[in-house]
Formats: sequence, C-alpha cells, structure tokens
Amino acid sequence: MRLLPCLIAVAAVVGGTAHAGPYRAPRTSFGTPDLQGIWTNSALTFLQRPPIFKNLVATEAEAKLMEAGFRGQVGDLIKPTADPNGPAPPVVKEAPQADILEMDLHLAKVNGQMRSSWIVDPADGKIPFSAVGRAARKQAVKDTYDGPEGRPLSERCLTAVGSPEGPPMMNTGFNANYQIIQTPDHVAIEIEMNHDVRIIRMTDRKHVPDAVRPWMGDSVGWWDGDTLVVETTNFDPRSSVDSLGGGFNYSPKARLTERFTRTGPDQIIYEFTIDDPVYFTRTWSGQMPMRPTKGPIYEYACHEGNYSLANALSGARAEERAAAAEAGKKAVATK
Repeated sequence: MRLLPCLIAVAAVVGGTAHAGPYRAPRTSFGTPDLQGIWTNSALTFLQRPPIFKNLVATEAEAKLMEAGFRGQVGDLIKPTADPNGPAPPVVKEAPQADILEMDLHLAKVNGQMRSSWIVDPADGKIPFSAVGRAARKQAVKDTYDGPEGRPLSERCLTAVGSPEGPPMMNTGFNANYQIIQTPDHVAIEIEMNHDVRIIRMTDRKHVPDAVRPWMGDSVGWWDGDTLVVETTNFDPRSSVDSLGGGFNYSPKARLTERFTRTGPDQIIYEFTIDDPVYFTRTWSGQMPMRPTKGPIYEYACHEGNYSLANALSGARAEERAAAAEAGKKAVATK
C-alpha cells in the first residue's frame, strides 16, 4: 500500500512537467519583463510574400527554391574578383554573422513554422496600397540628382539601408543587430546600422506636437502583461521603409503599433500593425521572430570616407554640361 502514494506523487510531478505553464519572462530590477540584450532579426523572409509561395506557412520545397534563388542573386557578391583563376568561391551556408553576407539564408520560423512573409494580414501577404499610397511610393523611389536633398535618405546616412531602424524594424542583409536597454522610464533600442537609437517613453502616452516629425516618428510605450506595446506617430513624410520584398511610405496620419513579447529565453516575437487611412486601404500587420546574438555592437560610421553623394551629384552636373554643349553645337549647325 505504501507504493500507491509514491506512484501518485510521481504521476503528479510528470503531469506537472508535461503541462507546464506558459513561459514567463525574467524581470528587471524594477519589476518589468526583461527584454534586454543583443538581438537579431536576420532571415531570408521578405516583408511581402514572393510569388513562389502559396501560403503564409512555407513548404520545404518552396523554402529550398527561395534559398537557391537568393544565392543565385548574390552569387556575384561572393565570387573572388582579384584572381579569376583562383580557388572556388566559398559556399554560403547558414550565415550566423560569420558569413560574408552576415545573413541567415533561411526562412524565419514562428512556432516552428517557416514564414513566407512578415505580413500576416492581409492573407495574401501584400501591402494594401491605396491609389494615393502607391503614387507616393512611386514618387519616393524616383531618382533625382537636382541636389543632396533629393537623394535617398540611406545614401545621405540619415536612415539605414533596408530600414532596420524602421519602424517597423525590417531585416537586412547585413548589420541586422539590435541592443535593447530598459530603465523604469524609457526603453532604448540601438540599431547597429547607422548607429541610430530609438527612445521609447514609458512615462505617459502623450505624443509630441504635430509639427515635430522625427525620422523614426515619436514613440510611447506601455506594458500589456508581459508584452511591451509601442505606439508611434508623427512620422516625417520624407521617411520611408525600404525592405527586402518591397517598401512603403507614411502619410501624416499614420499610426504604428508594435508589440514585443519574450516567448522564451532565445526568442522575442515582434509584431506590428500599421493604420494609415491615406496610403492604405485597410490596416495591415506583420510578425517577426528575433533571437539572441553575440555582441558587441560596433560603431557604424556611415559617412566617413563616403564620397558617393558628391560624386553622384557632380556626375549629374557633368552630364548636364555635356548635354548643353551638344545642344549648342546642334543649334549652331542649324543656323
């Protein structure tokens, strides 16, 4: 009879282990869920769903096709150029920072399922542009060489290539690392590329005056259980999100809501919803996993020794002078 209580106790322990409660994030010294550390969102998943995928959850065959296609696109970047008769180029593998592209060449996984796009709503994985929003996007990516203010923001080192700072924070082919630091009153997110820092105020939900429009908008945050909720408004109309798989711009009425939830010791689920009734026909949402990565985050000095902006503009002026000279010769010849 003494065996029965022992068996019951063992069954209770096993049952409790099998039905363990949901993960509870560690706490900071001031009691909030601890999101601090260095994280990365590097992955081959794009913002919008490429046409090779049928659904949000990708199949193994689709994933292999995507990976092979991407390697073909970047093949020229990893071939040696100094000696064409040299050894074969390196094979691009998983790329956990050590790879030449610093990019994980696999689709991201959420709950064990490979994701074909960050966009989860609408179901087709596409940005639901309005006619006004599509026109604004077309104008934003139009090349202009009239002056420095017309060149892309990333070229001018005001924002980063691939919009890792966002918001929303997009994955890039390199430098896709973030460091999160928390205090009782603020959450700071340092973005490796361009060395930008997002400062999220946790003291109240009041945004800055409408006339104040930072490049990354104005962000306020609060806790919803173990989830950090961040609301961003006041986007600069000149700023844009230019990501893998497409980009978009914000109108002055745009509002972005982000949610950071630590779902395990090695994962943060990052979610975002964009509400902009001017540039989009409906609200739309995305979901992205972030995982820990080794630090430190090094300095990113974008404009040191960067002559591209001056060279691009001087080249355009030279082309204009040449065209004017040619036009003058034709005018003289016709007299």
